[in-house]
Amino acid sequence: MPAAQVPIHIIKGRGAATRLAHRFSKDERNAFDDGWGTLEDGAADAAELLPLATEVRFEDVKSVLSSNDSPDIPFDRSLNPYRGCEHGCIYCFARPTHSYLNLSPGLDFETKLIAKRNLVEVLRAELGRKSYRPSNLAIGTATDCYQPIERELRLTRGVIELLSEVRHPFALITKSSAVERDLDLIAPMAADRLAAVYVTVTTLDGELARKLEPRAAAPHRRLRTIRTLAEAGVPVGVSVAPQIPFITEDMEQVLEAAWEAGARSAFYTVVRLPWEVAPLFKEWLELHYPQRADRVMARIHEMRGGKDYDADFATRMKGAGLWADLIHQRFHKATSRLGFNRERIALDTGAFRPPGARGQGSLF
Repeated sequence: MPAAQVPIHIIKGRGAATRLAHRFSKDERNAFDDGWGTLEDGAADAAELLPLATEVRFEDVKSVLSSNDSPDIPFDRSLNPYRGCEHGCIYCFARPTHSYLNLSPGLDFETKLIAKRNLVEVLRAELGRKSYRPSNLAIGTATDCYQPIERELRLTRGVIELLSEVRHPFALITKSSAVERDLDLIAPMAADRLAAVYVTVTTLDGELARKLEPRAAAPHRRLRTIRTLAEAGVPVGVSVAPQIPFITEDMEQVLEAAWEAGARSAFYTVVRLPWEVAPLFKEWLELHYPQRADRVMARIHEMRGGKDYDADFATRMKGAGLWADLIHQRFHKATSRLGFNRERIALDTGAFRPPGARGQGSLF
C-alpha cells in the first residue's frame, strides 16, 4: 500500500514512519524522480520542516460505552476517552480505526488525536438509564487513557470521579505513570473492591521500548508505577503484550521484575497485525531491524496460518502452531514459578448506585 513519505528527522519520537494511505482512500500519492530534480528540491524543503506536532481535536459523542460478546475477551463493556494515541506504539491494533475518520493509521494516528469532550456527561446519562445493569468496566482497552494529553484534558479523571460517585467497578490498562495522579480516587475504590489497574510492560530494554512505544513511559518507570499502585493497596496486574518473535525476547525477566514490584496477575497476547497495521509494522521492521525483518514475519505467518493476521476468535490473541505453543509454555512456566494468577481479581458490582439515586428519598 503506497504511503506519503516523511523525512526521518521529522518523525523522531514517533512510531510510524509514514502517513500510510488508509484502506478507504481513493487517491494515493508517491514521490518519484521526473528527471528535473523534483526529489532533491522536495528533500531540501522538507529539511526546513519542524518535527511533527501533536494536534488535538474535540468531538461530542452520543454514546461512550462499548459492548462486546467476543469469547476471547474477559470483559463485555469498555470505554475509551480518546481516539488515536500519542504513545505511538507501532503494533497498536487500534490504528485502523483512524481510517474511519479519513485519517492515516500511520503518523496521523499518533499526531491527530480526538478527545471526547462530553464523555463524562454522556456516561452519567448512560449509567442512569433504568435498563442499565452494572458490569466490570474496562477503561483504555483500545487507546491509552493516560496518554500525555490527559494531563491537561483530565477526561479519564472525570470518568473515575463519576465511577467513584456511583460506586461502579472498573479496571484500566495503561503504559503511563500518569495513573499515579489519580491514586486519591483509585486507592479508596480498590479498598472496596471497585478498582484494579493493569500496566503493560512489553520489554525491559529501554532502547527497544523507545522504538516500539516511543512516547510511553520507560520500562523502569512503569515498574515503579506498579510498585506505587501495589503499595497503595491497588490490585495490580502486568500485561506482557504483545509478544513479538525475535523482538521482545525477555518475557521471563519482565515477569520477574513485575512480580518484585508488586503485580500479582499477568497476561499476554501475541502481536496482531489487522488491516493497515501489517504494512506499518513491516515498514518499522525494515527501518529498525532490517536484518531480521524476514525472520520475524516468517514466525508471525507461522502463528497466523501463513497470513499476516487471522481474526479467528480461537487464535487471534494467542496464535496457533509450534511458535505460539512455545510462547504459551514460557509464559505458563514463568507465571507458575513466580506465583502469578493464583487469586482472581474479583470486583464488586453490587455496590452500584445509579446517578441521582439517594436511597428511599429518591422515590418521592
